[in-house]
Amino acid sequence: MADTVTPAVADPAGPGSTRRERTGWYFYDWANSAFQTTVITVFLGPFLTTVTELAAGCELGADSCDGAVYPLGVKVAAGSFYPYLISLSVFLTVFVLPVIGAIADRSAHKKRLLAAAAFTGAGATIAFAFVTGERYLLGGALFLVANISFGAAVVVYNSFLPQLGGPDERDGISSRGWAIGYLGGGLLLALNLVAVTMLSEEGNAQRTLDLARWSIVSAGVWWAAFTLVPLRWLREHPTAAALQAGGNVLTDGFRQLGRTLRELKAYPLTLFFLLAFLVFNDGIQTVITLASQYGTEELRLDQSTLIVTILLVQFLAFGGALALGALAKRIGAWKTVLLSLVLWTGVIIAAFRLPAEAPVPFMILGGCIGLVLGGSQALSRSLFSQLIPAGKEGEYYGFYEISDKGTSWLGPLAFGLVFQLTSSYRVGLVSLLIFFVVGFALLAAVPMRRAIIAAGNTPPRVL
Repeated sequence: MADTVTPAVADPAGPGSTRRERTGWYFYDWANSAFQTTVITVFLGPFLTTVTELAAGCELGADSCDGAVYPLGVKVAAGSFYPYLISLSVFLTVFVLPVIGAIADRSAHKKRLLAAAAFTGAGATIAFAFVTGERYLLGGALFLVANISFGAAVVVYNSFLPQLGGPDERDGISSRGWAIGYLGGGLLLALNLVAVTMLSEEGNAQRTLDLARWSIVSAGVWWAAFTLVPLRWLREHPTAAALQAGGNVLTDGFRQLGRTLRELKAYPLTLFFLLAFLVFNDGIQTVITLASQYGTEELRLDQSTLIVTILLVQFLAFGGALALGALAKRIGAWKTVLLSLVLWTGVIIAAFRLPAEAPVPFMILGGCIGLVLGGSQALSRSLFSQLIPAGKEGEYYGFYEISDKGTSWLGPLAFGLVFQLTSSYRVGLVSLLIFFVVGFALLAAVPMRRAIIAAGNTPPRVL
């Protein structure tokens, strides 16, 4: 299995790392990308929105729905429930993920933490088998558990990165991880595409809804099964704090997090980079998360078109992640990420102008997204690894993950509010431009070399 994912090019070992260990690390991207792609990007938005519309009294298969639901007595437009749910999940992760990171730094058994978070998330995803009829609240609760667990697992996973390679290798290692993830997510999506195409029935909306539900369940099974590979091949690299820890890891983790929060002012440039990332990546994640809802509700595209487009994105993103990683070797990761943000701005403008019921332009735009998607995220992850003080990887990645894979909140909140006020998904989409423009300005203002030295690390040769 390792031979199928290990690049043929040179892969220099990091301090104390092996090729087998790095391959195991890549495989967690392969495992969890099924959740990001099949669940978050394609099926969950339309599926949960349809279930919510049924609970609001709308007819299954109707072209539009003006109904509302009342979770906890609060009136929510059916079309806004899912974006609001995303924002709620991220609000909760603000409190959970930094604590998970602090615990990871204090624990000599990070793989156990990875297993607990990953299997909890996968189990909640598999439980979508029970989200039938009008059970939108059950679906919402399972999504909260799955998405928070997803983020917690990624915090632990990312904290392994600085231990797998030196400053000049991390861009390549991170890019390969993202690329492998796109292959894994794309493969499961391809299998779901075959199932949806072969088993769908013309005019049978209930059949389509059932296929979406079982596709979500398949992502949970995939996630759980392939998580076994990194749990087998990764090695523990306990920090000095973990080796010296003698008390309760949980309470020590909370105390350590408190100390880190007080010490953050000593690394203002790291915080400034983190702010820039939280802004622009919130825009990226919102596009990924709400693309399928925009395609079905505003552009009136069928599920097969969306799946084909996302599948196209996945396989182009594999090459795009490696290509931008190669470009980063020439001009530096910082400049490469800035270039990608310019391209993201063009994507939003183009998406606003897309005609309805026109699958080809939608697919072309999806291809453009694929070329910049993986690289912008992979290089941001490796850049941030250079700005973390040694021994604090888990804690800092806990803050970082607040706006990483699937955990954006300002973008979905803005999108949901604008839709509730205007009933227009196009206007909601335009509101996302500010995230890319402001994020670009903030990132451009970060003096990267000085920031890396201030964190006590050695800068790579090219920034």
